[in-house]
Amino acid sequence: MWTGGILSRTGYLGKTDAPPQFGRGVHPFSFGYTTQTMPPLPAASPGARFREVLSQGCTAIPGVFNALAAKMAEWAGFRALYQSGAALAAGGFALPDVGIVTQTEFARHACQLTQAVSLPVISDADTGFGEPLAVERTVRLFEQAGLAGLHLEDQELPKRCGHLSGKSLVTREAMTAKVRAAIAARRDAGFVIIARTDARAASGIDDALDRAKAYVAAGADMIFPEALESAAEFERFAREIKVPLIANMTEFGKGPLLTVKQLGDMGYCGVLFPVTLLRVAMKGVESALAHLASTGTQAGFLDQMQTRAELYDLLGYTDFDQRDRSYFGGAQPGERRT
Repeated sequence: MWTGGILSRTGYLGKTDAPPQFGRGVHPFSFGYTTQTMPPLPAASPGARFREVLSQGCTAIPGVFNALAAKMAEWAGFRALYQSGAALAAGGFALPDVGIVTQTEFARHACQLTQAVSLPVISDADTGFGEPLAVERTVRLFEQAGLAGLHLEDQELPKRCGHLSGKSLVTREAMTAKVRAAIAARRDAGFVIIARTDARAASGIDDALDRAKAYVAAGADMIFPEALESAAEFERFAREIKVPLIANMTEFGKGPLLTVKQLGDMGYCGVLFPVTLLRVAMKGVESALAHLASTGTQAGFLDQMQTRAELYDLLGYTDFDQRDRSYFGGAQPGERRT
């Protein structure tokens, strides 16, 4: 189980007694560490639970745009969830992903997700919402919201969606300062700090790798290389970066849509699907509105709806009703008012 510190797929940085094996039978988080070198974390820690999930193999991490979608993902058997900044901006505020949604709005929405499910949830944190002191507060707010970790990116404000052109980067030194601030601010050593680099699109793959190595040296637990453009680039990152990696499989972007298995075989431990569910849901809304506008009734697409029973089952309605009755000694709702 991965319990903290700067890890590589072969242990601590600099340890070279075994080759990278992630996805091929030996997992990067499966190495045992003594209590002298790695003190155990509380089992209930969201970050510890996220690390445990990753220790079991490369996992799909869907972006969930609201609490009900989070519950559905949990029901579907996913083991970790993601709060996407793009999905939050679009789905929650009808805004583009350009850094307009605030730090506290992210944290408030994260609370809704973490209270709805038992799964660990990680979150986009844009650029950290400011300089290193702002990053400190971001980490503390996100921890208080029950999140398992966050990722920071090395873009300048105003930031842009990672798969759009025209991005500009902060200096390497500015980003490493943010990483150090995030590490210092976390109260739970299990809280996962993921450093994202957007350098591939702005300054090339070599700079992206150099930046990633600097962020690892600054203490980042994981690296998130954004907008890689080929399977070969994903493989190169896995060869050269010696800490756990997370990939982004967003649709309509710059890179190929690789499978979780393909990325796991390369050495990645998690795969984000940040806007997939929102896109599918909004396409369904578009279709339903068009049909309703043209026919004046929903009768023609009832088979495409979640039924009342299915919704109540997902919400645990019966359990709520039974608990409510138990507080009144088993009385029916109408009887308690006599």
